[in-house]
Amino acid sequence: MNAALEERVRELREERHHGASWMARHALEALVEAVRNGEDPVEAARLLASTRISLGAIAGAVGRVLTAGSPAQVVAEAEAIIGSRYRAAKIIAVMLEPDISGTVLTHSASGTVHEALIHTPPQHVVCTISEPGGEGRTLAAELKAEGIDSELIADDEGPAAAQECDLVLLGADTVFMDGSLVNKVGTLAIASAAKDAGVPVVVACETFKLAPFDPHPPTEDIFDLVPAEMIDRVVTEEGAAETGDVASLIYRTPCLRQGYDLLRGRRSELRAFEES
Repeated sequence: MNAALEERVRELREERHHGASWMARHALEALVEAVRNGEDPVEAARLLASTRISLGAIAGAVGRVLTAGSPAQVVAEAEAIIGSRYRAAKIIAVMLEPDISGTVLTHSASGTVHEALIHTPPQHVVCTISEPGGEGRTLAAELKAEGIDSELIADDEGPAAAQECDLVLLGADTVFMDGSLVNKVGTLAIASAAKDAGVPVVVACETFKLAPFDPHPPTEDIFDLVPAEMIDRVVTEEGAAETGDVASLIYRTPCLRQGYDLLRGRRSELRAFEES
């Protein structure tokens, strides 16, 4: 492993302040740089995906570009996804427009959620501080700078606030095949409280955060696994689905499954990759 890739891997392992979309983009940039420096695309992608096992966004992003074929095609696909990130967020924001009104609560600091709230400002936004990291402070300040009425609350106030709001809008680190969610610690308590109060819980995320397999507990204690029954809908740039239909979104994006197969080293998939 060259020094540049080693540094990128270290940054991803130690990062605690940015969201999953930022880290996925950072991993793709690292993969592009590594391939241009002569590293094997599959091995570099596996290394990057292993940095944060709980974040399916990294594995989903680097695995997806591996299916492009040759090293040059992998670079081109990675650059295309990096360039389309903001377009995906804007598409999701438009799709969320009918859901956003009244008071919206969000936890952590999703760039996709930020885009949706800017596109359709609600009457009031409640942001949890979201420790460890406290990224909710930055989100609340950014929303205020955009003229949106926002409030910052302590994490332990999140569940009670969720029961009084009109919508809980969340980003995602991973959405599994059954519709369950991995997100910042504290999400489970908020989603559970919202469910008890009949408040809709909607997840906004890019398709590369969809994981084509069954859920498993996060390996890092800064994340929660939220059962599918606590989530109403998942909205991606490829469409929206109730949690029971998330699998259909994944099946419509076969490169997600193929990418994970490459990362896992399944021989049949690797043979197809080498022959492409």
